[in-house]
Amino acid sequence: MTPSDTSGSPGDGRWSDLERPPLNAAALRRGLVRPGGLWTELEVVRATGSTNTDLVTRARAGAPEGAVLIAEEQTAGRGRLDRTWTAPARSGLFFSILLRPGGAGVPTERWGWLPLLAGVAAAGALSRTAGVDTTLKWPNDLLVKVEGEERKFGGILAERAGDAVVIGMGLNVSLRAGELPVPTAGSLALADAITTDRDPLLRAVLRSIAEWYGEWRRFGGDPGASGLQDAYAAGCATLGRLVRAELPGGRERVGEAVAIDRDGRLVLATEGGVQEPVSAGDIVHLRSVSREE
Repeated sequence: MTPSDTSGSPGDGRWSDLERPPLNAAALRRGLVRPGGLWTELEVVRATGSTNTDLVTRARAGAPEGAVLIAEEQTAGRGRLDRTWTAPARSGLFFSILLRPGGAGVPTERWGWLPLLAGVAAAGALSRTAGVDTTLKWPNDLLVKVEGEERKFGGILAERAGDAVVIGMGLNVSLRAGELPVPTAGSLALADAITTDRDPLLRAVLRSIAEWYGEWRRFGGDPGASGLQDAYAAGCATLGRLVRAELPGGRERVGEAVAIDRDGRLVLATEGGVQEPVSAGDIVHLRSVSREE
């Protein structure tokens, strides 16, 4: 479902929660869609099943790089491993972007860095704009601290669509404790953000993605030369922790997370000093590792 573009008229019922005004689509376009910039079109819809599903369909039909689709509410949002992502209308930022890195000469083997790039860009933008320390949990979760406890408040999902990559992001902005999908989740509001105004938050995230994407493309997708690999490692809360990697096929590995390699994989130092890269799986943070142990 992809309803028509909306931009926030006070008389249409979308103001039922006065603390959660609708996004201003026209203002977002004025601030983000500019000649020569990455963002080429931007649409805000009242509700849809999944912005990623919709944008993948458009990508296959030839939609341009830089298309942005934002939903005030997702009824069938998806996370990694086909997990669902639900939240009250206008309580967060739920959007997808369409990128065509091959057009800039970036080889396909480096496209796996795109969700990590989006995480670096979002974490930096939200830390600055919301005034909340935002960190990354490998591979694509965003964390904040709520009453001293690390909690996930955002996630990223990347999908290939021919020569395009669609990256979806869901961020809990104003969710209250009683609205959390699970008690261990968080939101910017619960982390005492200095603002939960979604318009400037979204502008900051999209501008940051455009900056990082431009630099990454300039270096042919090289994560080292573009600074992306170091930036991800610097903001990754997983590194330096003892973790359990829950791998496909029901396998598990326990070890210290010691590095992010050039392929974006998490490197674990397991028993016996063996270093093992993990390319996919769920990571459970167990505890920090003391270098004196």
